[in-house]
Amino acid sequence: MASLNFLVVFLVHICLFASFSSAEDPNIYHQFEVSYITASPLGVPQQVIAINGKFPGPTINVTTNNNVIVNVRNKLDENLLITWAGIQQRRSSWQDGVPGTNCPIPPKWNWTYNFQVKDQIGSFFYFPSLNLQRASGGFGGFIINNRAIIPIPFATPDGDITILIGDWYTRNHTALRKALDAGKDLGIPDGVLINGKGPYQYNNTLVPDGIDYETFEVKPGKTYRLRVHNVGVSTTLNFRIQNHNLLLAESEGSYTVQQNYTSLDIHVGQSFSFLVTMDQNASSDYYIVASARFVNETHWKKVTGVAILHYTNSKGKAAGPLPEAPNDEFDKTYSMNQARSIRWNVSASGARPNPQGSFRYGSINVTDVYVLKNKPPVVINGRRRTTLSGISFVNPSTPIRLADEFKVKNVYKLDFPTRPLTGAPRLETSVINGTYRGFIEIILQNNDTKMQSYHVNGYAFFVVGMDYGDWTENSRGTYNKWDGIARSTIQVYPGAWTAILISLDNVGVWNIRAENLDSWYLGQETYIKVVNPEATNKTELPLPDNALFCGALSKMQKPEDISSATSITINELKLFFTLLMIICTLIPIFY
Repeated sequence: MASLNFLVVFLVHICLFASFSSAEDPNIYHQFEVSYITASPLGVPQQVIAINGKFPGPTINVTTNNNVIVNVRNKLDENLLITWAGIQQRRSSWQDGVPGTNCPIPPKWNWTYNFQVKDQIGSFFYFPSLNLQRASGGFGGFIINNRAIIPIPFATPDGDITILIGDWYTRNHTALRKALDAGKDLGIPDGVLINGKGPYQYNNTLVPDGIDYETFEVKPGKTYRLRVHNVGVSTTLNFRIQNHNLLLAESEGSYTVQQNYTSLDIHVGQSFSFLVTMDQNASSDYYIVASARFVNETHWKKVTGVAILHYTNSKGKAAGPLPEAPNDEFDKTYSMNQARSIRWNVSASGARPNPQGSFRYGSINVTDVYVLKNKPPVVINGRRRTTLSGISFVNPSTPIRLADEFKVKNVYKLDFPTRPLTGAPRLETSVINGTYRGFIEIILQNNDTKMQSYHVNGYAFFVVGMDYGDWTENSRGTYNKWDGIARSTIQVYPGAWTAILISLDNVGVWNIRAENLDSWYLGQETYIKVVNPEATNKTELPLPDNALFCGALSKMQKPEDISSATSITINELKLFFTLLMIICTLIPIFY
């Protein structure tokens, strides 16, 4: 009888947990089988990374505070991690999917991500984070919808369309990796893909026959939300739709002041939401264009993606020249002024009922200042490398967060400099020491000749300023302290700086990186470590039960920990929770 009582009490506790998880914060399940397939997006057969046999992968569509459970089966021939760009992983850098926090998923193994999209809304994407794999695909959209009780600051759109744009090479990521390892540049991309497809044949010379292109069918008079993500390798793309205005409404989880643009520069890793009304006469289809920016257009003409906007009452195919990109080859301020015009909608509610602007970032005292300077690639120990502030980051074999958890010494140094080094550049695993609940100012200084964009995991930061030249203390006089956009990826123009502010309220180890894949691969990244000295589960979740181990902790990994899980499917997980809830219902009746 005692054992029966114990079993009942145990089940009651499980039922209480399950009912809370299911009723309060629903679980959303996905099964990702990541594998190679052969595709020819630019007319040349090549190996691409697919998810469930599809390229690009499926769009994850959830609601604020949902629990997202993604079982990833690695069928590649190399290690794999999936990261969720812009998803803040509140209290759980364990789920972040980058080498500083996670051991990789080996080939033929699977691992289940389990995280909550806590207090977030907006447009994001996911991708494989290791060794240039994103250059071969493996990416997809990630939508977080508002809860029903929180109104969106515009009329409900008639449709929702995800658009993934990016420069593309017909060489796969392993070939690109070999080029970088040999000290070479990647060279001019072979084209631009839109949702994994090549360009519509707008020009017989530039676009060969037989290219499969993307078509978006729309109804006249309707308004659609277009979520556009630059998932490419290293090229800023100008996005535009022939004869249609782009009403900017949201970017990476923040509602913006709504402004019309005829085109917008979208930098590598960035995401934007536009409201587009189908208000044209449909005399023909319309071009959707994503073309390379800040390059010699004579040599880069082929680096243009073209899709088709097709009204249901269209009278013919799109024809004629493409809509022109901004003509600012000799006016470097045009794009920056456009970027400065993107403002936070301080009166709109985001994931919570209170207005976004109720967090008055401009009145908070800064506790730490870091200047992260990028320079052209350098040679360190005979290898071509990229640096931030004179340090080229070396990923440790034991992830930083795991090393802390198990007190493994000499894995990294908590000594990233607040100002750029003055001596010779060096290879280091050097990490920023963040102050929990501090307010950090980071200046991203780009002294290279190429556009760069940078991403911060775990946070949305406030973009308070950008300008050409070198940042100085006096530059703070130009800061926007009221409605600077909060986002997770920001561009830094060549020979310019961008300043961001971050409220360090999310405990964990968080990646700061160049989004340009070549710069990232060659060492342009670091991590920021944020520790609550009280070490409570209220500010950081414990190590997950299914954590992988590697490096100095490899002996802790048991093969059966993974192989035993490979037979569990998403449907079986759903069935388990269903049966559990039935048991929970029957306990009060029979006991």
